[in-house]
Amino acid sequence: MQTERKNKLIELYGILLTDCVCVILSYLLALLLRYGTLALSDADHPGTYLLVCVWILLFTVLYDMLIGSGRNFLRRGYYVEAKSVAKHITSLVIFLGCSLFFFKEAENFSRLVFGYYVILEACLMLLLHICLKKLLRAGYRADKSRTKVMVITDAANAGRILPILVEETEYDCEISAAVVWDKDMTGQQIAGVTVVADGKSVIGVLKNMPMDEVFIHLPEAGKSVLKQLIMELEIMGVSCHYNIDVAELDTKIRRIEEFAGFTVVTYAIHQIDNKRGMVKRLIDIGGSLVGLLITAVFYPFVALAVKLDSPGPVVFSQVRIGKNGRRFKIYKFRSMYIDAEQRKKELEAQNEMQGLMFKMEDDPRVTKVGRFLRKTSIDELPQFFNVLRGDMSLVGTRPPTEDEFAQYTPYYRRRLCMTPGLTGLWQVSGRSNIDNFDDVVKYDLHYIDHWSLSLDIKILLQTVFVVLFGKGAK
Repeated sequence: MQTERKNKLIELYGILLTDCVCVILSYLLALLLRYGTLALSDADHPGTYLLVCVWILLFTVLYDMLIGSGRNFLRRGYYVEAKSVAKHITSLVIFLGCSLFFFKEAENFSRLVFGYYVILEACLMLLLHICLKKLLRAGYRADKSRTKVMVITDAANAGRILPILVEETEYDCEISAAVVWDKDMTGQQIAGVTVVADGKSVIGVLKNMPMDEVFIHLPEAGKSVLKQLIMELEIMGVSCHYNIDVAELDTKIRRIEEFAGFTVVTYAIHQIDNKRGMVKRLIDIGGSLVGLLITAVFYPFVALAVKLDSPGPVVFSQVRIGKNGRRFKIYKFRSMYIDAEQRKKELEAQNEMQGLMFKMEDDPRVTKVGRFLRKTSIDELPQFFNVLRGDMSLVGTRPPTEDEFAQYTPYYRRRLCMTPGLTGLWQVSGRSNIDNFDDVVKYDLHYIDHWSLSLDIKILLQTVFVVLFGKGAK
């Protein structure tokens, strides 16, 4: 829609401004409650308090711009809004706690100020978000320039299309009229929208009524008919949105773009926008560098243990299948005897996993040291090199072997539309208790369909918990 981009920016910057005001007010009130004054000079370490305030403001700006806390802002109810605020505050607490620790400022910052601030910001942010919603909704409804949209469809689809449009259209748009192309239903209402014309009279009616844009859904109409209709609407200066509904495809994302000079409608089950994709990659690079440092510390000890336990290389490599079928070599500390691949066929009958994966709790191919490495997940440390190269991500789906991939159905292959990960949703959801490959697929597809940066962070934190408290692989 013409005004949609403008209003999305208004909402984004409205939320950003509101959150920054919330930060400053909450911080000042926390200082007032702790020290009885708003003057930073009266605090124990004024420089620390000023620096923390700047950190919080920086975090708030980055969170709102990158995580996307404004998505579906006007449509979120009180409960969903409270969850959104809780995620924001939880992320802030983790960020602030880590920052104070790493910069060695924790001793200079009052725990009471920290506690007061968190409680005040949570309450104030929720309140201000609710007020902002009411203000924006009232503003959109009262706006005389609110975009008026006419829907042109046929009798077979009118009962399905109009309720969806009325429900899903943004607050800055109004479905103000409908045209049933192949049947005279003038004067009747569908989903509260009045039918004002049919295909024969639509141009004559439209000439004399206020209308900004037209949404066209005529899957059975001929190309020449559609071309003539769109040209006549274009002559009147009315914007057209032509909906292509191919065989009722229930795809997650459809977008218009240019491909090799052609305008196309792109159907996709999964898409990461460039902005969040870049942030995910930056997190991967930073995390992999830290992981490689940890790997370097462990390497001498692991290498010695592996060599003393059984003959063979310290690091094991294997071809795996990555994003959309790309092949790459995955690296791990060797936890099995060197003839493990050959012996796998002999053990197929003892596979404890239903489906394409192989899992055996007391696998005789695993060495004594290997059992410890697997239990603690130390064997996976070399995969940080794969993450740095871009073959893998810190969080993603499990990369299958070539043998598994050769047996994939189209449904299974959808797991590969994202870069495979060092950890993932199924790994932190009781992987030791999962005994059906279809359950692994369900976890992976749930991750793909609900992906967000906050979900990645949540999985990373859960992974740390799983590894530290001995809930890794058996």
